Amino acid sequence: MKLLVGLGNPGPEYAVTRHNIGFLVAQKFAEKAGMSLKRQSYQAIVGNGRVEGHEVMVLLPQTYMNRSGISVASAMKCKGLGVEDLVVIHDEIDLPFGSVRIKTGGGHGGHNGLRSIMELVGSRDFIRLRIGIGRPVGPIDVARYVLGPFSSAEKSQLDNVLDSSVRALEVLMQKGAQHAMNEFNNRVFLN
Repeated sequence: MKLLVGLGNPGPEYAVTRHNIGFLVAQKFAEKAGMSLKRQSYQAIVGNGRVEGHEVMVLLPQTYMNRSGISVASAMKCKGLGVEDLVVIHDEIDLPFGSVRIKTGGGHGGHNGLRSIMELVGSRDFIRLRIGIGRPVGPIDVARYVLGPFSSAEKSQLDNVLDSSVRALEVLMQKGAQHAMNEFNNRVFLN
């Protein structure tokens, strides 16, 4: 089984913000795979199905970003999963908007959702699908920027970014991390 975790914050005020792009990608992936997402255990919204021959659980932690590890560690323990089964989808401020990168391992780069997962899972050696949101222009506080809505220019490109991210996950499931990295890393998915 693969555990696909979309990171974000619960609640309508965060629904379409940069920090919630992990939720948006995971929701689109589940929808395309025909999974229904429902509130379940693990303090999360969960969907189950089969994708590219793999049993997949999509998990949207409802613990708020900084406590995502609680939900992830609980699901992994209950399902008997290891870090090799974990894929975390998250926003990445150090990549330009529209970039999609796959990475295995590494630090949290100041991302509190990743930090929480690393602490509670006890490893950093999981796959990440990093979705570029870019850095703020000018003297804007980073927290305010990531928790803010997409600009109108970003909104016009969001479907392309989400579709490309879902495709990257499908390739990851079908052909593995290295193949997905070769196909998707260092590309920007804008019109």
